[in-house]
Amino acid sequence: MESGVEFSSPCISNGSSSIPIASYAGHDQGSSLQLLSLSRLSSGLEKLLIDPGEYEDYNDADIVVEGISVGVNRGILAARSQFFHEKFKKAKKGCGGKPKFLMTELVPCGWVGYEAFMDFLNYVYTGKTKASPPEVSTCVDESCDHYACRPAIDFAVQLMYASATFQIKELVMLIQQNLDWFVDNAAIEDVIPILLVAFHCSLAQLVEHCVQRVTRSNLDNFTLEKELPGKISSDIKARRLNQQGAVQEVEAANEKRIRKILKALDCNDVELVKMLLEESEITLDDAYAVHYAAAYCNSKVVNEVLGLDKVDLNLRNAQGYTVLHMAARRKDPAIIVAILDKSGASVRDATCCNGHTAVTICRRSTRPKDYNKTTEHGQEKNNDRLCIDVLEGAMMNGNPISLPSSTPLENDLVMELYFLENRVALARTLYPREAKINMEIAHADSTSEFAGLSAIEGLCGNLKGVGLTGLPPDQVKRLIDRREALKKTVELGRRFFRNCSDVLDKLAADDVLDSLESLMLESGTPEEQTNKKRRYMELKDEVMKAFDKDMAQNRVGFSSCSSSSTSPKMSATSKIRKKIK
Repeated sequence: MESGVEFSSPCISNGSSSIPIASYAGHDQGSSLQLLSLSRLSSGLEKLLIDPGEYEDYNDADIVVEGISVGVNRGILAARSQFFHEKFKKAKKGCGGKPKFLMTELVPCGWVGYEAFMDFLNYVYTGKTKASPPEVSTCVDESCDHYACRPAIDFAVQLMYASATFQIKELVMLIQQNLDWFVDNAAIEDVIPILLVAFHCSLAQLVEHCVQRVTRSNLDNFTLEKELPGKISSDIKARRLNQQGAVQEVEAANEKRIRKILKALDCNDVELVKMLLEESEITLDDAYAVHYAAAYCNSKVVNEVLGLDKVDLNLRNAQGYTVLHMAARRKDPAIIVAILDKSGASVRDATCCNGHTAVTICRRSTRPKDYNKTTEHGQEKNNDRLCIDVLEGAMMNGNPISLPSSTPLENDLVMELYFLENRVALARTLYPREAKINMEIAHADSTSEFAGLSAIEGLCGNLKGVGLTGLPPDQVKRLIDRREALKKTVELGRRFFRNCSDVLDKLAADDVLDSLESLMLESGTPEEQTNKKRRYMELKDEVMKAFDKDMAQNRVGFSSCSSSSTSPKMSATSKIRKKIK
């Protein structure tokens, strides 16, 4: 077997012959000198990794991992790995510059992150293993011991993909020992990625260990079929049949009906789901269809399924998970918000197997690297942090929407639209991901943006003096629908994104444009700040003139032609958003 560092040989080489150290210094002294020599060699090679700036000129190839170019020495990698030896031999020569390789192409069947690859390189260069970096191999749940949480498993899986693909056999054996331990101690759902890496890397012993654990578990057949290769899922189902005996005809018939419903969900065909439910006695709860949708379907499908029929959102599946628990494992904030928005979903319910709430599930699957990643206003947060924020916000019971007391004529439809449009516009500028989720759940995108009175007058003539009662009912209804959609958007923000909402509340209490200026113009060089300041003041003057003109009109008269997509004049809200973008 290939070995990174050979400690068994009692002699060293001077380039021409091998002289036993014990012949002149004694066996013990010779062994110590050999170990010292190997340690210095290992430390010397490690400098190529820990001080890349100093030794970058000696690297003759780049491997791109997560968008980061990692300089490598082809001689070292080729000597240690037959995979790289063959890969580098095939690389074109004389193409100008160092050859570059993409990790996604080198490891097509799995995923290897930057930190895992650097750990792999450290072993290849030095022959030594090192402690896993906690920022990617632990979770953000303070009560977790991190022995078998999902980030720890994922990091070991990444190392296995790299070690097996690049044919470093001794490292494969070391990591397999860790994965074997995880199989016995991790949650059953977290055994799935271990089984996948064992299958793709042809680790028969590890595959068998995983299959035995999954066979004994209560993971349903639909989950197995969805997440595992057909060969593996069929093997597990066959083993279960041999252990449990023949399935009763009624159970087999029900499973067939449920399978049709779940396949319709896979095709995003909610109308077919509705038809199948009407044709059989199977309900959404019987099929655990909402659990399935929360785990595998997009947020739009989840919304539509939730609206089909009355469902028990706190119903537990075979693993003891509610719908919200499934969404928390998925870590899609739009789906979590959609579920929490429905009455009856309990954010405080814990799983039966380990007593974890939805927010604990999210925390135990989130790495510190992702949770602590800083984002500026206008940048989207990652799913991990957003999901935790949403669930923690729900645990705190957000407040209902209320307009600031400084807003005149709070009950006036026009004033409410002005306030809400500008608030949502700010949210879309400063917190784009959160705003998008809230607007999707509130169906705000299906309503027309209020463009202001001046735009309406330009299309529909002089509306001065015309009251709302003088407009066609359908036009008034469109305005009311827009207001309610925006209200719902703000309400969702207050319930699930409290920190974002607090910032927007403060902006609404102050001069919106002046507050926006302080947030958006502080970055960049002094020259860039000066240019942005000048452009901003031009924008501010233009927007305020448009706003004053709108407010000078009689606050009446609207129609469907207020849609921003057809209006020849742009609302103050749209101008802010377009200019800042």
